[in-house]
Amino acid sequence: MTGFNLMILAAGYGRRLLPLTETIPKPLVKVGNDALIERNINCLVSNGFTEIIINISHLGGMIKDYLEIKFPDINIIFSYEQEPLGTGGGIFNVIDDIGNESFLVMNSDIYHEIDLSKLPNETEAAHLIGVLNPKHNSKGDFSINDKTVYIKEDDNDLTWSGISLLNPSIFKDQNFKSDSFNMWDNVFPKYFKEKKITAHKSNDLWIDVGTHERLKLANSLYNDQN
Repeated sequence: MTGFNLMILAAGYGRRLLPLTETIPKPLVKVGNDALIERNINCLVSNGFTEIIINISHLGGMIKDYLEIKFPDINIIFSYEQEPLGTGGGIFNVIDDIGNESFLVMNSDIYHEIDLSKLPNETEAAHLIGVLNPKHNSKGDFSINDKTVYIKEDDNDLTWSGISLLNPSIFKDQNFKSDSFNMWDNVFPKYFKEKKITAHKSNDLWIDVGTHERLKLANSLYNDQN
């Protein structure tokens, strides 16, 4: 394979976790004894990944130093963004390093036990993993009809987990008006219309650790399991 086949998004500010994230970048917030991004890299390594691109911005040097110590045998490229470029802009910024084959993208700030082996090997545009709608996103993000993603006008059945398989062509076939943009609003709509985005549902544990309440929930579940 030419190019990297995995990217972790880790450049956000984590404002909803202030004041904690004034001194600790959100990916290094811990559940149990391990940082969120550390847990996710361990999951990815157990699934055979050995090369990773990680975008960083807010307190990015702390993330780089931490991971270089924790994962000395993993080939990690850090893509530094002076200001966060968003989920889409962060990927587009390193698209030449990714190559031409489908690649996995994962948010760094999720606590999960999702089975990644259920992902397809390739996708025409994008394949998403959906989870049951949590309380904080009760109206959901999308629904599925025979594996194809569609968006209902009202409530949707599933929430995007932040784990996706993407074809790099979706970044090369469009012109973006800004260096900073997100996936959902600026990259996916074209392919939603063309019915080229697929998905499957996971019933596995998943928490978007974006607030103090959800961080507390993740730690509570961790303590119950250990």
